[in-house]
Amino acid sequence: MNGIQSFRPPVLALVLGLSLLTGCSNSIPSPQDPLSAGNINLIFVVSEDLAYNAYGDVNPNTANLTNQGLDRSLLLGAFLKQGVLGGNNVTGIYALEPMTHLQTADNYPDMVPLETVEQFAMLNQISVPYQGSPGPIANSFTVFSSYLPGALPDDVAPPVIPCPGCQGLDFSNRDGDNEALVSAIIASRSPGFYVFSAPWETISALMANLNQSEHYNLPLPEVYAGPNVIYTISIASEGASLITYNSGLTPSPDYPVLPPLRNFSEPCSATPFHIQVTGGSGGAVVPKGINTNETVYMIRHAEAHPAANWDDGNYIAAGQWRALLLPLALQGKIHPTQVYSIDPAVGLPSGFIDGVISSSYVRPSLTVEPYAVGNNLPFNLAASVPFLAQNPPQLATDTSCFFFTQGTFSNQTLLVAWEHEHIPTTVNALLASYESNQTAPSWPSDDYDTIWKIRLDSQGNLTVDNAMCEGINSSLLPVTAPQFGR
Repeated sequence: MNGIQSFRPPVLALVLGLSLLTGCSNSIPSPQDPLSAGNINLIFVVSEDLAYNAYGDVNPNTANLTNQGLDRSLLLGAFLKQGVLGGNNVTGIYALEPMTHLQTADNYPDMVPLETVEQFAMLNQISVPYQGSPGPIANSFTVFSSYLPGALPDDVAPPVIPCPGCQGLDFSNRDGDNEALVSAIIASRSPGFYVFSAPWETISALMANLNQSEHYNLPLPEVYAGPNVIYTISIASEGASLITYNSGLTPSPDYPVLPPLRNFSEPCSATPFHIQVTGGSGGAVVPKGINTNETVYMIRHAEAHPAANWDDGNYIAAGQWRALLLPLALQGKIHPTQVYSIDPAVGLPSGFIDGVISSSYVRPSLTVEPYAVGNNLPFNLAASVPFLAQNPPQLATDTSCFFFTQGTFSNQTLLVAWEHEHIPTTVNALLASYESNQTAPSWPSDDYDTIWKIRLDSQGNLTVDNAMCEGINSSLLPVTAPQFGR
């Protein structure tokens, strides 16, 4: 259905069932057989946006998914894995670069394509080599969503270390980059399953351009058919075929049902600290331009490493549990007005650190995306911050200035998902701006649960503490993703 027909407010339902969602939302099997693993299979998943969506799936105020839209994406994961791939492992996942598609008067980035394929990514497996040896296999998969050098949107910091191999899809398709990406996959002649997630305008143009440039002469769709329809171009030695799947999904309007949070609960275990800086006390000076009446809750991305020196840019299946549990875990603890994270288009090139494969750094944003959806909050990206800068003090200063100066977030409460080692350095840069000699402690490498609260009062005086936590025990989270649908 073209255009916004209606909107159901995504009220966070606190239905805590004893089992996962199975009967209330289901899928109608597609009449098509799964794709052949011996072909080059280009799988096009049409994500929803303000222009093309199903009834009740997209919030017109935030351009993000509703609870119903999130539920559809979770159900879609199983259909893609079993109905389209036949249980095979995916070969590559490519999603829209969010800052290339800004929507509403507030220019919110398009996070829907990433969320649409995240559950699917967790149903696959990947290994990350370390020092020339195969690494452990985890239930996770890289999702590419990075910009190409020279194709950056406005207000996006240039990548410190470019990652051409992390390229996602560009809504504006600058210089035909989308076709170049897919044409290179075709030219490689490597059989497998390549999944692309983007809005209808991007997907339809990409398929049409490929159809013309590769001389396939396929009968491509001309109109939007809804989010349940998946298009595939399967390329065999005898030629290419268009195969269409209909997932027939009927998602619930409520937030996805998960086991009771108490099954995973944990008391706060971090060593407590409390830092207070008051202007005029102990030589401290309130910085010029500092925000006022602002509270920022900074959390770490969800679980990402099944072993040390293992990084695919995404979180692992346990992280999907934490991300989906987050709205329930934080209910009543915090009351943010906005949600922020690192731009998922930041690339992590292979060789940047041993044990890292070329990937986009999607996990912080996907950690808090369900919270934004479940609480009907605007979600934005700190895309102008040059993340992974080679000069960490400068990075910390840039992050501190972004969140705590120029009045941008005065009288606001933010939930921010960030990289854990860069949270203390950000706080230290903020403390240094007060001419304070206090420093924040380091963030333990195994701590995914703690919340740091940074508070600026009406005079700009600063307090920082870690008295709060999510209350989710990492050791109790399953190593496989929650199952929805099929």
